[in-house]
Parts: sequence; structure tokens; C-alpha cells
Amino acid sequence: MKKTVLGFMLSAALLFGAGATQAQGIKMPAPSPAQKVEQAVGLGTITVDYSRPAVKGRTIFGDLVPYGKIWRTGANASTKIKFSDDVTIEGNKVPAGEYALYTIPNKDEWTIIIHKNTKHWGDGGPEYKQEEDQLRFKVKPQQNPRKAESFTINFTNLKADAADVEILWDKTIVPFTVKTDVDTRVMAQIDEQVVKNANANPGLYAAAANYYYETNRDLKQAHEWMKKANEKDPKFWNLHAQAKIEAKMKNYKEAIKTAEKSMELAKAANNADYVSLNEKAIADWKKMK
Repeated sequence: MKKTVLGFMLSAALLFGAGATQAQGIKMPAPSPAQKVEQAVGLGTITVDYSRPAVKGRTIFGDLVPYGKIWRTGANASTKIKFSDDVTIEGNKVPAGEYALYTIPNKDEWTIIIHKNTKHWGDGGPEYKQEEDQLRFKVKPQQNPRKAESFTINFTNLKADAADVEILWDKTIVPFTVKTDVDTRVMAQIDEQVVKNANANPGLYAAAANYYYETNRDLKQAHEWMKKANEKDPKFWNLHAQAKIEAKMKNYKEAIKTAEKSMELAKAANNADYVSLNEKAIADWKKMK
């Protein structure tokens, strides 16, 4: 009898022990899933690594996230933002590197904090030192017309040298603008690889010409470079670009001729898009003659 009871107790212990072990290994969805987003901006990238809590029927700003206090800007560890290149944020210079992104929400104004110490958990608590801030600046929150159930950080309004970082949660959007110095770096490359390079290839000439055209620089120089590209290796897309430069110089007669050459090559390559682009351009420029 004693052996039977003892055996039952041992079996029960093993059973419950196994259950406990299995419970420790159960995988469940994280309440605030991690996300890492990366966006090419200019010639570099911006990366944000953060956790995404959900609204779940709660009042967020002014309650769950109190006004006037530093917030980790997400959940779990502090949100990280990394710049591969030097940038300016709302006009303030920030060196390349990784930072913690903190905020101080208020009803009518938010303080955005770019903080050099990335080791803190959450909002940093008593270990947080304001002297370790790289930058603080203020922005105005906006009303979100579409409720964001999950906390989100994303990128909008992408330009050649800038993007807006948007913080969204519930009915609130908080954007700020990050810019990079693209022009100085591109112009340095053009100077080295085209202006000072007697053996520049057609691709380099075309790239430099397109940049001059897109940034409203010396059209005469842009035209000269694009002509060199097309004389050595005519491509329908570069001929179309040359025609646009000629039209911008108000030389519509020459632009039409160049566009017709572009269209011939595009037809031979079965590229309907460039055939259509040239047809439309020619029709427009004929009105301008």
C-alpha cells in the first residue's frame, strides 16, 4: 500500500514537473512586437528599432503616456534611431551614429530628444542624464484622421535629400524632418569623375547632365555632357533626357529632333513607355515653336 501511494506521488510529481517544463517553453505573441525599419534618405540610411504597443481601448496620451514626462517612445527598451550620415533634424546638426529617441508629449507641443546614451532600459529612470542629450527640439502634434491601433514610426514625404519621420499612435501624429547634405557630395563626385576626368564614360556624362538638369544648374553644361554621352553611346532614355534639356533651353526645334531619335530607338527596343513619353513631349513642344 505504501509503495502504491509513493508510486502515485512520484508519478504525479513527474507529471506536474513535465507540465511546468512545457509551460516555460510555450511561445506566445509579444504584447508589444519589435520592429526595425530602414529608409534610404539621400546617399545614406536612417534606421529605427522600436517596440509597438497597442491601444487596446485605453486612453493613450495624457493617461497611459502622461503629459510632461519623458517617454521611451514605444515599449520595452528605449527606441533607437541610427543615421549612417551626418544629418540635420529640424535645422539642427546631428553627427552620424546611433541614438536613443525619447519624447516628452504634451497636448499642444512635443519635445523630441535625440539622446547619446543608448544603454538605458525604457525611459532611463534616475540614470537618465540630460547632459547626455545630443539634441532637444519642439514640434506640434497633429490630429490623425485614421486611428493607429499599434504604435508606429515610419517615413513620409521622401525627397532627394530629406524625409519626415512620423510618430503615430491612436489619434496623434508627430512628424519631424531629417535632411542630409546630398548636393555637396554629388557635386564633389561630378568634379572628380567628370570635370577633371578626360576619360569619363557616357554613363558618367549622362549622370552629371541629369543632375544639373534636375537641380536647375547650368543647362548649357548639362546639354554638352548629355550630347557627349549620346555621341559615344546613344540610348533612348538619354536622348529623351537630352531633348528635355533642349526644351528647357527653349530650343524646341532641336528638342523635337532629338525626341524623334529617342522614339526610334525606343520602338526598336519595344519600350512602349518611352515611345509614349516622346510622343507626348513632341506634341507639347510643337505647340511651343
